[in-house]
Amino acid sequence: MKYKDALNKQMIELANDPKRVFIGYNLKNGSRCYGTMAGISVGQIIEMPVAEALMAGMATGLALSGMKPVLIFERHDFMLLASDQIINHMDKIFELSHGRYNPCVIIRAIVGDKKPFDPGIQHLQDFTELFNQNTQNTCVTRCQKCSDIDKYYEKAILEKNGNSMIVDYRGLYDLEC
Repeated sequence: MKYKDALNKQMIELANDPKRVFIGYNLKNGSRCYGTMAGISVGQIIEMPVAEALMAGMATGLALSGMKPVLIFERHDFMLLASDQIINHMDKIFELSHGRYNPCVIIRAIVGDKKPFDPGIQHLQDFTELFNQNTQNTCVTRCQKCSDIDKYYEKAILEKNGNSMIVDYRGLYDLEC
């Protein structure tokens, strides 16, 4: 099994919950998140335009209505466009609502790679520390080896009191587990 296959296995595990919905772009068409969405019903996918703040706001709203969204950013760099929604809204809504609302969103963030072709510096950056330092109700983790994938997704599935941001690395997709 490869790192990419372990990610696909966890996406399928997440999809076993009928309240789970996947939000992002290139999920139904195109690369289907670099092939890691194979086996996920298109009925559980909300294909979005390239509008990261909208995607994060939608995930927050769906979580507040009882759904269990998985928000996928195919390029970690573009999460900066959603940082207001993630840091100031999704992460802080519990405090802002005096404990009345507590969204539980799983954010999957993918850091790009120079292979098979170099997409440029704006597609290769990793802002994990920015989110780690500026969130209280979001557990931010990095999948730097295959065993991290199962560990962090299983933890996120069980999380009832906040969000989870799980960062994976495109350059590791062919790594044998």
